[in-house]
Amino acid sequence: MLDPLETQLTQVIEIHPEYHKLISDIESDYFPEQGEVNPYLHINLHLSLREQLSINQPLGIKNIYQKILAQTKDSHETEHKMMDCIAQMIFSAQKNNTSMDHRSYVHCLQSQPSHTNVY
Repeated sequence: MLDPLETQLTQVIEIHPEYHKLISDIESDYFPEQGEVNPYLHINLHLSLREQLSINQPLGIKNIYQKILAQTKDSHETEHKMMDCIAQMIFSAQKNNTSMDHRSYVHCLQSQPSHTNVY
């Protein structure tokens, strides 16, 4: 029997068949310099967002999710839009050697465009 985190991980992996080969062969490589997405980062961003949604932190994120979902009509696409904001927050904090700016993160979430970003 899987614990809750393992169940979420399995669900995320299932919706990303493009990562199945890589995940099943831990020795395989990906090449970000050739535009490939880091699958481990991508999966962890899904898990981070799902954790935020489960506890509604930052406050109101569940409502933001529902608003974006109403536009996209697709939960996977909605997660990707929101994950783009998480990635931006992390990148900015690392680049500027600062703590993560949750206000900017929420602002990013509230102003998501109607297209999906892929990182």
